[in-house]
Amino acid sequence: MKKGIIFGLMLALALTGCSVKVPTTAKILSQDDAKAKVTDYINNQLLAGAPYKATINSITEADGLYKMSVNVNNQTIDAYMTRDASLFFPQAIDMTKVTAPATSTANDQAAQTQTVSKKTAKPSIELFVMSQCPYGTQIEKGILPVIATLKNKVDFAVKFCDYSMHGQVEVNEEMNQYCIQKNEPQNYQAYLSCYLKAGDSASCVKSTKVNAAKLATCVAATDKQYKITAGYNDKSTWVNGQFPQFNIFKADNTKYQVQGSPTLVINGETITSSRDSASLLKTICSAFTTAPAECNATLSSATPAAGFGDSTTTSGSAATCNTPATQQ
Repeated sequence: MKKGIIFGLMLALALTGCSVKVPTTAKILSQDDAKAKVTDYINNQLLAGAPYKATINSITEADGLYKMSVNVNNQTIDAYMTRDASLFFPQAIDMTKVTAPATSTANDQAAQTQTVSKKTAKPSIELFVMSQCPYGTQIEKGILPVIATLKNKVDFAVKFCDYSMHGQVEVNEEMNQYCIQKNEPQNYQAYLSCYLKAGDSASCVKSTKVNAAKLATCVAATDKQYKITAGYNDKSTWVNGQFPQFNIFKADNTKYQVQGSPTLVINGETITSSRDSASLLKTICSAFTTAPAECNATLSSATPAAGFGDSTTTSGSAATCNTPATQQ
């Protein structure tokens, strides 16, 4: 099963040292106090700024530790904490079980990147994302320099998954982006590049000279046509009773069996690629019948960090935002 949200949490735990710092004289905490402490730590430090919160489903004593069932966005892992709250472990490994050595591809970009089998003179690139999914924004930051390099030698479109996981702000932004691509495609890549920095739509509309009045009219019409806000307010229509539908690209989602954000489709083929610009250029250029000179460009091999902002990460990522029903 893909555990995109949980993978992100575990990575955050690893990067921050996986520990809750308390004085060495701290006494043993009660289960209720331990539950409150770790909930605060995850939500206010590891997941700060995320559109979802962690909850602790249960807590028990196990082998001198507190064992907790942690739920993040409807995905669950078992985590452990010392009873004085000095150390927090996102995962335990049973050393009594002998397993074959695992092969890690987290930093092996070649292992994550496919070659497109169907070649065309002008490749079609369709990128399905959720506008607030940190892994969707991650690949968007990687692919925009590629599209800027290849320009009109490819057909590029950002499309959206047919359900949402990140609240009203997500569906509103997806309507914004749909309308900008539809009515002012010449401004879309500049707008998206701006938006990926901080998620500030109003500022980016202004700075990239998108026609705000035209955008508002289009959003209102789109909302009415696809019943997006009406569906958001009617939970009986939600996927699994948990996730509102977003049906602008429903037919394409069905055609390509899109299961989560991001999903990259090139020449009608669902493709896996590392999310740095160099790898994405290589992947996309493999779709040309005859690759143009622009495919020899040198682009960054640094992987953009998940979420908004300009930072990078040393870890490769195949994590996605998807529902439990669509995870594989």
